[in-house]
Amino acid sequence: MSLIDDTRELLATGPLCNACLGRPVADRSFGLTNEARGRAMRTALALEDDEPYEEPDEPCWVCEGLCNRFDTLADRAIEALGATELYTYQIGTRVPPLLEENDRLLRIDAGFDPEAGEELRAELNREVGRRVGRRLGADVDFHRPDVQFLIDLEADEIELQRNSVSIYGRYRKLKRDIPQTEWEKFDESVEELVAPPFLSAFRGTVAVFHGAGREDVDALMLGSGRPFVLEIKQPRRRDADLTELRTAVNEGTDGTVEIEGLTRVTHDMIERVKGHDGSKTYRATIDFVEPVATADFEAALDELEGATIEQRTPNRVDHRRADLVRERTVLDVEGSLTDEYTATVEVHGEGGLYIKELVSGDDGRTEPSLARLLGVGATVAALDVLDVEGVDEPFLTTEFHLDRDGDPVSVEDASSADRTTE
Repeated sequence: MSLIDDTRELLATGPLCNACLGRPVADRSFGLTNEARGRAMRTALALEDDEPYEEPDEPCWVCEGLCNRFDTLADRAIEALGATELYTYQIGTRVPPLLEENDRLLRIDAGFDPEAGEELRAELNREVGRRVGRRLGADVDFHRPDVQFLIDLEADEIELQRNSVSIYGRYRKLKRDIPQTEWEKFDESVEELVAPPFLSAFRGTVAVFHGAGREDVDALMLGSGRPFVLEIKQPRRRDADLTELRTAVNEGTDGTVEIEGLTRVTHDMIERVKGHDGSKTYRATIDFVEPVATADFEAALDELEGATIEQRTPNRVDHRRADLVRERTVLDVEGSLTDEYTATVEVHGEGGLYIKELVSGDDGRTEPSLARLLGVGATVAALDVLDVEGVDEPFLTTEFHLDRDGDPVSVEDASSADRTTE
């Protein structure tokens, strides 16, 4: 059938607004709204029949006036946003089942394929979204936008989801007996010392600390620090001066924790950092229960260097970790005796190598161990992490959004433009 015939069949189903008239032929031509298609179809029919053109004056039986509310719905979405900054957004709608069924029946009654053209939901998302984007100067992002709007038409509500901001960096822990994350046994943690300035700057509800592994509570984290991602949830601001935040943490923790290398990253960096198993370098101060000769000590270190260590889950953590036997390699080890009862060693090992057990043997759960090789009981008196390797450059990414034309725009480019806030 011709487009004129299609128009007659669609209008024969009942009174239609221009948008609902044009939606079943939304796959024809480009650059037109469905409302413009419907008006053109109605105009063409008037010309064909040599009749006066008349705009629809009866309520549309399909959308029941919904397609006349695009501007109103956009206004309500922006009102729900409040004082929230954003670069990118996405609109979703929850359409009442009755209207979805009307939209399907329109095509069937007019002899169309039920899937022809475009769904009412898709038109709502696009038309309301276009108005929101234009008003806010923001770009649509279908991957992970700053803010997601859900327009629930049946409940007559606007739901808002502010997606989290992720900040990557490294931390040094310069005081012992501080856990990485909140723990009721301790008064403070790295997380609790780092998070407050970020929560305040981004106006978030909660900050979650994700580390690339973790050191023992009684160990220091030195050197270039341990990689982490701080996830600020439900932020009302999307931007902050990371240099100022680094200074606020470094000067506000009384020398307990320092952070550096802060940068914005995409959300998937969280799992990449948490799953990273890079090699680490430790410095351990060791106490021996009996005197140790220099020659014996050096020989034991020679045997450990390059050795594959079999470690059953240590006694000290077996209450919270699966009882497994893991194989890890000692990549490098060197050290010296301070006196016949004490020594200092530096160990570069694969990720997951338990250093305290490498020294003590953990009642035979770690083989070989320094204690067994020496035949002398040995324990770690103090432990420092000097380096966590292999996470930065391969994993750091630039965060991208899509502009209105669907082209990627980096955060660095976008940051030169004014943020949107109401």
